[in-house]
Amino acid sequence: MSTITAIFDPAPDGTLHLPLPAVWRKLPIRVKAELEPVTQPPQTPVHANLRGFGCLKGKISMAADFGYRVP
Repeated sequence: MSTITAIFDPAPDGTLHLPLPAVWRKLPIRVKAELEPVTQPPQTPVHANLRGFGCLKGKISMAADFGYRVP
């Protein structure tokens, strides 16, 4: 059994659409729902700031002897 926690924006017709993992799509699924309105806006994921070339500059380092071969 897996638990999914998600915040959904209702569709214009008032419904919520739950995306399923590919392995679940042909299986019967029991859904237990506990609905509560969200009073705070969802937080921006940490990886949202990591876009474009150079976004990780200074955050990755290698050992000085990486790739060094002894003859």
